[in-house]
Amino acid sequence: MKNNFSKAVVTGLVITIFLSSITSAQEQRQISVWQYRQVKPENTEEFIKRETTYWSEVAKKALDKGNLTFWALLQRVGGYDLENSSNFIFINTYNDIDAIGNIWSEDAVKAAFPNVPMNKIETGTLSKTTSVFFLHAMGWQQVEKAVPANDFKFIKLNYITSSAPGNLIELENKHWAPFIKKAMESGQTTQKAWGNAIVLSPRSQEINANSVSYDLYPNLKEALYPKWDEKTVLPNDGLTEIGKLELIRRGEVVYRIVKVVSK
Repeated sequence: MKNNFSKAVVTGLVITIFLSSITSAQEQRQISVWQYRQVKPENTEEFIKRETTYWSEVAKKALDKGNLTFWALLQRVGGYDLENSSNFIFINTYNDIDAIGNIWSEDAVKAAFPNVPMNKIETGTLSKTTSVFFLHAMGWQQVEKAVPANDFKFIKLNYITSSAPGNLIELENKHWAPFIKKAMESGQTTQKAWGNAIVLSPRSQEINANSVSYDLYPNLKEALYPKWDEKTVLPNDGLTEIGKLELIRRGEVVYRIVKVVSK
């Protein structure tokens, strides 16, 4: 798994991804599983079709039962070393990580699609899992009147390496969260939502990032080149405090939000 997480950063948590689950995550201690997949170009169309047709429906049934609170599929935009890196991320959020049981089992799939053979549903042969990470969402802000279908189409994942990820998250929620909320509501920025999460596992010297923040946008242009009102006053004192904890430059990757299942 060496450098897989950083590869995902340089090559390649939700949206509604994070709408339902993130706001209550601290109280419920929800854990999100981020699974990175590599899908070859010739398999991409079929992979997306199966995931959005079948597995999203399995996720809906799991949501109704209560433990799964969020499912999302993200597709990376751009990147380099494309043949050796992941280009999709699954994000699944659970109330109880020890009770996921048979959510994704063959029996669960057959119950949802009894007349479809498993070889027409499974995506394991169409993809390769490159990394699996466990995260806990810590903060969330969004435009109050945001319409997810229109406003949450692309997400920029910011991978952060710091000397004290817990302290950095705390500073982000203290200084950046109220600032970005006000800026988004007043139209100073085209960004529509923001959040952050701490990496629970794995952690090692071989893995660069130990926390993540995410910015949501209505289109690719804004995600790549966000607009800000030139009169915007940044919380520079807070940003300076945050910057002192960061050890290397943040990695940034833009993803298209393919599909989200959330209550």
